[in-house]
Amino acid sequence: MQLYDFGWLTFNAVRSQRLRSFLTALGIAVGIGAVVLLTSLGEGLHRFVLAEFTQFGTNLIVINPGKTTTHGVSGAVIGNIRPLSIEDAEALGRIPQVVDVVSVVQGNAAVEAGRRRRRTTIYGIGAAAPKVLKFQVAAGRFLPDDPPRAARAFVVLGSKLRSELFGSGQALGERVRIGGELFRVIGSMESKGQMLGFDLDDAVYIPTAKALAMFNRESLMEIDLLYTVGSNADTVADQARKVLISRHGNEDFTITTQEQMLEVLGSILNILTIAVGALGGISLLVGGVGILTIMSIAVNERTSEIGLLRALGCEQSQILSIFLGEAVILSGIGGLAGLLLGAGGAWLLGTLVPALPTHTSWSYVLSAELLAATVGLLAGILPARRAAGLNPVEALRAE
Repeated sequence: MQLYDFGWLTFNAVRSQRLRSFLTALGIAVGIGAVVLLTSLGEGLHRFVLAEFTQFGTNLIVINPGKTTTHGVSGAVIGNIRPLSIEDAEALGRIPQVVDVVSVVQGNAAVEAGRRRRRTTIYGIGAAAPKVLKFQVAAGRFLPDDPPRAARAFVVLGSKLRSELFGSGQALGERVRIGGELFRVIGSMESKGQMLGFDLDDAVYIPTAKALAMFNRESLMEIDLLYTVGSNADTVADQARKVLISRHGNEDFTITTQEQMLEVLGSILNILTIAVGALGGISLLVGGVGILTIMSIAVNERTSEIGLLRALGCEQSQILSIFLGEAVILSGIGGLAGLLLGAGGAWLLGTLVPALPTHTSWSYVLSAELLAATVGLLAGILPARRAAGLNPVEALRAE
């Protein structure tokens, strides 16, 4: 049988049963569409979370109080023998590769300006925060580099909070009351947006020592180290560990490099992407069962045709190829339609809901299309082998 005849027979068999072929391809299209859409959501979430963590730079080391078996995060429960102190942060700042250090305390309190009052997040933070955390001051200046334990009562407002308290009026030089204590506004920040649900614009920034006293805390919640670009993060982390052990007597703290955080996050998000893709694969499996069913019915209906082809000299391998070709064509058409559905759905979701991150990866698209062809091939093997194994004489007798 010539290649042209083979292609014509295969395509004509699919075209002659339009409704059946449409429904079969639809099952594959739904499966592929679900796989592409869900992996697009998973990949979009992956990129979004990594972007959130890297917006503060990639040469950061975070130190949290308490020794844990997992990586510490901002706001960890303080349960160590000796608290992290401002003096610890100063000692860490003397490590040669460390450029700047920021000691962080976080809490929640009411902020009052005139008759306006708003409860928001209070960050006790150091003067180096704009450099370490990639903040930009929109007006005025950031907190001055005062002696840590004798810092003046200055405050810098997040862009959203500044607008809520002062509207279009002048905020610089005004006094605000935070947790019952008066602070003078010396600056306001540019919009930074949200970071994993924390609105950094709806916040105020005050000296660390003031925040420790305000929230009656003994320990810092976090120390951030900014080290020189090109330095080895593990080497800097080891030096920081030695400094703190010499001060605390034992390792009652957790050190996390940015690389470790990104590695853990990346592995978790990769598993998440694969998991949601596997959920879509269930629909694809259903589509494969549909192809198996349709091809089995087709073999029964075309028994006499198979007998005629065998009588005309077609070999078993050619009959096998015809039916496998039909299965692959059906799955291929369904796969292409599914790609359009999935990629189009992801684009539409991203357009209608901008806050929902989506990203269609071509590697997943190609994998999904190959998977569709494989499903069609596997689903068509049993019916095709059955068709190829029919006795030509018995097949010609069939009605």
